[in-house]
Amino acid sequence: PYTTLFRSMMEFWIFLLIMVLLIPTTMIGFGWLFFKNPPKEINSTFGYRTRRSMMNKETWEFAHRYAGKMWCICGGILLPVSIVAMLFVLKKDSDTIGTACGIITLVQMLPLIGTIILTERALKRRFK
Repeated sequence: PYTTLFRSMMEFWIFLLIMVLLIPTTMIGFGWLFFKNPPKEINSTFGYRTRRSMMNKETWEFAHRYAGKMWCICGGILLPVSIVAMLFVLKKDSDTIGTACGIITLVQMLPLIGTIILTERALKRRFK
């Protein structure tokens, strides 16, 4: 059912590998950007935007540097782990590959969301 758009199972696997790598590469890219060069102005469009992070310029910069560093670390761990996990389903059927991709993506969401919790705790500790 998953392979109607693909000529081979390998094309399907490669497509899903690319999809699985989107979260870790995005975490690394935006993490590096936020850590090295947080958005200059507090805004409601782009950046790490929570009530605590947007209180003032100092909390804004701290939140971006903290979350950025965490995203770089988590993304750097998730990237190779995700590749290895996908290698386990390299020559499997489309249902198995699709299920594995879904599970990997759900697991990737845990550090993505966890970073928000840790950043908010760090903001609360640092800026009472």
